[in-house]
Amino acid sequence: MRKGILGRKVGMTQVFQPDGSIVPVTVIEAGPCKVLQVKTVDRDGYDAVQLGFLDKPRRLASRSERGHVANISSKRSAKLQKAGLSLAPKADGEPKRYIKELRGDAGMAVGQEVLASVLDGVKSVDVTGVSKGCGYSGWMKRHNFKGQRATHGVKKVHRHPGGTAAGTYPGRVRKGKKMAGHYGVDQVTMRNLKLVKIDTENNLILVHGPVPGPAGGYVVVRETNKVS
Repeated sequence: MRKGILGRKVGMTQVFQPDGSIVPVTVIEAGPCKVLQVKTVDRDGYDAVQLGFLDKPRRLASRSERGHVANISSKRSAKLQKAGLSLAPKADGEPKRYIKELRGDAGMAVGQEVLASVLDGVKSVDVTGVSKGCGYSGWMKRHNFKGQRATHGVKKVHRHPGGTAAGTYPGRVRKGKKMAGHYGVDQVTMRNLKLVKIDTENNLILVHGPVPGPAGGYVVVRETNKVS
């Protein structure tokens, strides 16, 4: 399994290298995360580790969210125990705000804590997050089209798309045509980013360059599998 951890984007800054050069970095609050569930091939059909990041107040958590991390008495659990079936182990903690699965067998146990130090020895990482939302955007901003001409009969429609259909046949706009629409709020992965520094004392990692999403957005940091 590739090493990985959940985190939250703090913002961007710059650091000086030993040779005096300046490197732009993104600061990520990585962990501490708690192992909420361990999935196996025998039980679930695949190997994975489910991590939770940041405690969620109990008053804001639903019963199912609280029951996912702690034992809560219920008719169903009582019925299963009466039938002699063992319940899945719980992390015995607080509900979490951000929960993600990392595929692979990491040899972790439920309730184990994962810190930023898990990335020790890793040189490059893949960072996955949700990009910033730009609302409903036109085709020039959304797809980087150049627009229409500024002369020769084009009047006050320089940013309009122009013709979009494919002629008499098929007589309609084909699916997937690049047009105006919802822009942003997509899952984006920045690959093979150099890991500049790990601050284990404050659970911070510094990654070279930008990462998806706004400051405060949740991200998944994993050891890259890209061969450079």
